[in-house]
Amino acid sequence: MRSLYDLPAPAKLNLFLHVTGRRADGYHLLQSVFMLIDWCDVLHVDLRHDGAISREDLTTALPQDDLVVRAARALQQASGTALGAHIGVAKHVPAQAGMGGGSSDAATCLLALNRLWGLGWSVSRLAQIGLSLGADVPFFLGGRNAWVEGIGESLTPLDLPAARFLVAKPAAGLDTRAIFSDAALKRETEPATITGFAANPYGFGHNDLQPVAQRLCPDVTQALQWLAEQGLQGRMTGSGSAVFAPIPHADGSPPTAPAAWQVRTCGNMAVHPLRGWAVSDD
Repeated sequence: MRSLYDLPAPAKLNLFLHVTGRRADGYHLLQSVFMLIDWCDVLHVDLRHDGAISREDLTTALPQDDLVVRAARALQQASGTALGAHIGVAKHVPAQAGMGGGSSDAATCLLALNRLWGLGWSVSRLAQIGLSLGADVPFFLGGRNAWVEGIGESLTPLDLPAARFLVAKPAAGLDTRAIFSDAALKRETEPATITGFAANPYGFGHNDLQPVAQRLCPDVTQALQWLAEQGLQGRMTGSGSAVFAPIPHADGSPPTAPAAWQVRTCGNMAVHPLRGWAVSDD
């Protein structure tokens, strides 16, 4: 095996996001449901025998030391392999959107190199590397929609009904740190239960980050208003500027949006397309 091509790295939506407290070390305690959607980046990975890690940007230019490169180097160092890789990244999921694109790319990279380098590592072992890269990476490695708690490290797999969503990413992005450091952020939402969520999965709860985000980034408000004009009740996903709403049907193309926006009609995914590429612990 010398190459692995057309490897999907799906985005996620936060169906809700509650901030339930803050630890003494400053990390916020969260509750959320992460749901995989079929808006994907695509990776191509070629084996290198010289030990080098290189990356080729096939669409959007990425930062030199992005999460894909950091993931590859971290796995290479932890495993002690003498092999390297050339990684092509076709970026489609927008950045600073709250959709986990960079974390998903890192997870797909880890799964691909685990196979290409013949390491045979389990999901949990890869997740230790993933968590050092970003809190969302273990979710994408686990490959299942999940109820999320703690600082994002506690994952309980969930089955969700099939549904379609209109997702809109306005031109402006959002910095996660700016939202979580804002004094106005609500941090005392009462803990929810999976049972309560299951009764209304696509209308449950809210996103505690949204009011701060709307103040910091007026594009979020504009995007929510645009969804309302389509007769949809939208909310923000994660800590980025993308918004979404469930739609009753998916006939035709998405409605016209401002030129600089990225808009797609997406379906949710029951499992990650690469689930099973590493030995699972469940």
